[in-house]
Amino acid sequence: MKKGWIIVIAVVAVLVIWFATGYNSLVKLEEGVKTAWSQVENQYQRRSDLIPNLVNTVKGYAAHESETLESVVAARARATQTTIDPENLTPEAFEQFQDAQGALTTALGRLLMIQENYPDLKANQNFSELQAQLEGTENRIATERRNFNNAAKVYNTKVRRFPTNILAGIFGFEQYPYFEAVLGSETAPVVEF
Repeated sequence: MKKGWIIVIAVVAVLVIWFATGYNSLVKLEEGVKTAWSQVENQYQRRSDLIPNLVNTVKGYAAHESETLESVVAARARATQTTIDPENLTPEAFEQFQDAQGALTTALGRLLMIQENYPDLKANQNFSELQAQLEGTENRIATERRNFNNAAKVYNTKVRRFPTNILAGIFGFEQYPYFEAVLGSETAPVVEF
């Protein structure tokens, strides 16, 4: 009888340790995904902060391109209003966020093409510096999106693998969506002069 209790206690201890380590590893990975998401948002915020400076600089040189400038301002406004709480990172909310950021990227692309049409604007040092900052920010965004996708992949894999998927189901850990290419991004934009 004494041997039976020792076996039962050992099995219970192993299960408790497995539950604790499995749960803790899921929490750690989920926090990694949330941290990666906050870095993505940080870079999008950096871009949003740069846009007013870029638009004001361009306005001085290309006032007649107001439609392009207005589309950038409108896209920026929509992008800054579309946010996602890391606790509510659903595929639908994620898609809405990605659509808003994609519209801003498209508007910025049109704005940056203005410099090719107007040599005075191209020569302006302020515009060149802001453009370099914006291009650097776009690279940072791409890097942070890749880091988010990597963190989400590690987390999602852990959530789906047996036996951790049992713990994930019990404690409500769900998969995170991935950033995907914006529809139409496989086609290079047409630049006409």
